[in-house]
This record gives sequence, C-alpha cells and structure tokens, in this order.
Amino acid sequence: MFFNQFLKSLTKTEKIFLYCAIAVFFIASLLWFSYFINKNTVAVPVESGTYTEGVVGQPKFINPIISNTDTDRDLSQIVYSDLTELMDRYTVDAEGKTWNVFLKSDLLWSDDKPLTSDDVIFTIETIQDPEARSPLFTTWQGIIANRISELEIEFTLRNQYVFFLDNLKDLKIIPKHIFGSIPSSNLKLSNYNLEPVGSGPYKYVNYNLRSDGFITQYNFAINPNYAGKKAFIRELSIKFFQGAEELTDSFNSRKIDGFGNLSPKNIEKIKISNKLVELKMPRYYAIFMNQNMNEALKEKTVRQALDMATDKNKIINELFGGKAEIVNQPITSTIEGYKNMGSGNFSIEGAEEILEKEGWKANQETGIREKKSGKNTIKLELQLIVPQIQFLSDAADLIKTDWEKIGIKLDLIKLNPADINEDVIKNRNYQMLMLGNILKNNPDIFSFWHSSEKFYPGLNLSMFQNKKADESIEAIRKEMDVEKRIGKIGDLQNIIKSESPAIFLFSPYYLYASIKNLSGLEGELPVTPSDRFKNVNEWYLETSRVLK
Repeated sequence: MFFNQFLKSLTKTEKIFLYCAIAVFFIASLLWFSYFINKNTVAVPVESGTYTEGVVGQPKFINPIISNTDTDRDLSQIVYSDLTELMDRYTVDAEGKTWNVFLKSDLLWSDDKPLTSDDVIFTIETIQDPEARSPLFTTWQGIIANRISELEIEFTLRNQYVFFLDNLKDLKIIPKHIFGSIPSSNLKLSNYNLEPVGSGPYKYVNYNLRSDGFITQYNFAINPNYAGKKAFIRELSIKFFQGAEELTDSFNSRKIDGFGNLSPKNIEKIKISNKLVELKMPRYYAIFMNQNMNEALKEKTVRQALDMATDKNKIINELFGGKAEIVNQPITSTIEGYKNMGSGNFSIEGAEEILEKEGWKANQETGIREKKSGKNTIKLELQLIVPQIQFLSDAADLIKTDWEKIGIKLDLIKLNPADINEDVIKNRNYQMLMLGNILKNNPDIFSFWHSSEKFYPGLNLSMFQNKKADESIEAIRKEMDVEKRIGKIGDLQNIIKSESPAIFLFSPYYLYASIKNLSGLEGELPVTPSDRFKNVNEWYLETSRVLK
C-alpha cells in the first residue's frame, strides 16, 4: 500500500529514474553473485548421461592378449585394466633387471571374483605360449614372472631395460577363472571373447546382433569394481558401421555422439555443430631405402638428393589440411629426447646440384639421370612400393612428380597392405618402401633401427647397420640417468639422420569428432587409436560447481 502511494507521488521522470536504479541494482547484484560464484567455486565433472561412439569394423576377439584389430583393441581398452592400474607400487633392483610389482588389495573382476597375482602370471604365461599366437609374444620373450604372494609378482629380465614400465602399461590382465581351463590353442573359440569379464572402467552388458550376423552395437555400464577412478559417463555404447561414409552420416543425423580416425579430407562432410580434437601420436611415415636392391641407393648423396626433392610441407597441406607435422628423424616430437632438426630443406635446385656434382647427368633423350660405374651405366630408375591406402598413395604421387623434376624415374607399385607384409617385407623384396612406424611413448627404437633387426621379423626396413647407432640404442635402453639418456638419444638421432637411410615424411594427427559437451578426451596422448580409451573413465558430459 505504502509503495503504491509512493509511486503515485512521483513524477513521470522520477519514476523512470527509480526503475532504472532498481534495474541497475538487480544487474549489479547478478554480476556480483556471478563473480562470487566464479571466484569461490570450481566446475567439476559429475556422473551423468550416455555416450555412443561409432567405429568402422566388427568385434571378434575382445581379449587383449589375442586382439589384432583396432575394433577388438578398442573394446579391450574399455573392459580390461592394464597392470599399472591394478598395482599399488613397484620396486626395481640396482641392476634394473628385477622388478617387483605389488597389487592393490581386494581387487575384483566385473563378475565379483577375486583378481590376484595368479591372474597376472596366467596372462603372461598364456602370451608366452606359442599356441596362443598372441601379438604380444615377442614383447614378453625372455621375461620370467614369479608369484611371490597373492599380491606380489616378481619380474626377472634377461637384460636391463629402463622402459619396462611401459610394458606393464600395455599388459592387460585376463581372468584365469574364465580362460584357465581352455587350451591356449583354443583360446579364440571361447564365447567370453564376445562376452568379456574384465576389470576396466566399464563392464560388458550386452550386444545387439542383426539377423545376418552383423553386430550393430555393444553396450557397457560403469564397473563398480574398477580399481581406478570411477567413470563419469553412466552408459557407454559402441555402434558399428561398414564404412566411413555411413559413419559420418550417422553422426550428422545424431545417431552417434562421436567417432575417431577422421580423415582431414572428410572434416568438411560433418554438417552439425561439433568438437574436433587433434591428438599427436608417436608414429611417422617414411620411405625406407633398401640399398641392397638398387646400386644407386648405395650412394649417400643420392639418398640425400631424394630427401631434398621431397616437398613435405606440400604433402601435409594438400593431403592433411595442415593436420600433421613434418618428421625429419626417427623419433617424434611427443617422445623424451626429441631433437628438432628443422622443418626440412626442400629444394629442387639443391637436389639437382648434389646429383650434378656427383656425376649424375641427364640423358639427352630420356631426361633420366645416369652415370658410368666401370663398364656399366647406372640409371636413376627407382621403384617405390606403396600400400593401397589413400593418403599414402596420394603422397607417393606428389613425390613422384617432384622427383621427375630432378631427373628421377620413379615406378610406383601400389599393393594391398596384407600382400606387402607377406610378399615384400618378409623377404625384404623392395628397393624402396613407404610405410609407417608406430613407436611407444619412449625413445626405444631398437626394433626399427638396430642392425640385429635387419631381417624378418625385425622391423629395420632400411637394413640400416651402424656400429655407433647400435651402441647408442643399447645404451639408451640401460641408462637410468634421465639427463645422460637424453644426451644419448640426441646423438642417436644425429647418427641416423647423417646416414640418410630413409626419407622421413610426416606424422598425422589423430582426429576425433564429437558432440560439443564431451570433455576429458584430451588428457591422454595415444600410441595407437585404441589408446583414446585409456582415460575413458575421465570423459564427462556435465559439470557442477563446488566450493574451492
């Protein structure tokens, strides 16, 4: 009543001033309250919602010790824990050859059965059994695992290896009570490869099967027995597709919430609002040169000229839209001891000058460079084998165009990737081979560059042999002092780079598209695409503010 009489007593102008003052007061109060909330609280993830990711492929063996496809490894990451997640602590002896791992107490599988050192020993013994045909077989050869107690395992290494902890991070434990009675040779026949019992952040619920046998979706729920931090997303589903186009269409129609392995060329095909995450990975692609198969490749100057005539910036910009980085050495920028050796030295004129100086003259009729070697004439006619993978094929085409400018005849042989492994790599039957190396997140490149790995199943594809490099590679594996190890890593990069055994090309980013409110994916640098799930328990969709 009083306020109404007060308003009636005011003039029109006074009322306007009053209303403005009240409005200013409320706005100031809201701003102050917002400032107080932001200053004294912090946004934290909260448990909520569901998330559906799409992948191309079909699950077959959701079992980490026999998984050999990206699809199987994806699901294994979700439902199984690695040993470092299960352990409470570890110790290493002075020689670095004996590692003792102590498990957390009261560990449980998703079916509520106890998880103990017996499961760890069983997992390793199964990997080491040739009948199991595990992809991890080579990694675990020469390592003895002994049960000390229900919670302690002792690992004895044949040689000192400072990066053994990374082996433990990659070792996902399988349940002995599920697989223990199955002969290793029959491991792939178990139904539990499709209905897994694990110890990871999520537990298997069910899967959906079409009448034609195509698995359309796997469904998971939070695993209350997980030894790590509880997941935030309540329900996680993986939906399967037959091709990348179908996958993108499903994202655009909001049937899935996200997907990875996105090609840079397909980014423009995404029509809805999205969040694009770019992750660096410790992998690179290169042209490996087998000097035993072509006389010209034995000359370091020829190899250096080929490198100089390779426009890596052009490849990255045209094929990856800039979403990759140049590689000039056998260690990527994500790895300890990486040494930046510049962004490349592309120069057609410089490459021509090198060849001219070494006596490689262009044939007047063909334009192909050649030179005399005794009674023989050696021509710069080279063969490059390339997997039939679109971005590698396109990269090879660009390289061929540049090399022709300096008088090189390059024959491209594009083969099915499976055929390359069986018919080419095993017999080292190639002059040059374009392929990728996937490293771990450490500088151990023994498999790729040590002389003992020149022949199959070794991965030294350039048949590289250098005594100083071998000594550095071996020393790096044993050096406990980080600063000294980094120095040795730098020396090794210099040695390999100076010999030009390969033309290092590029390291593409891993691209993941999702709905805008997904967060947490950025926390882990993946070694393989499946590693995006290593921290899936940290993914979240919603936050709440709490006092600091």
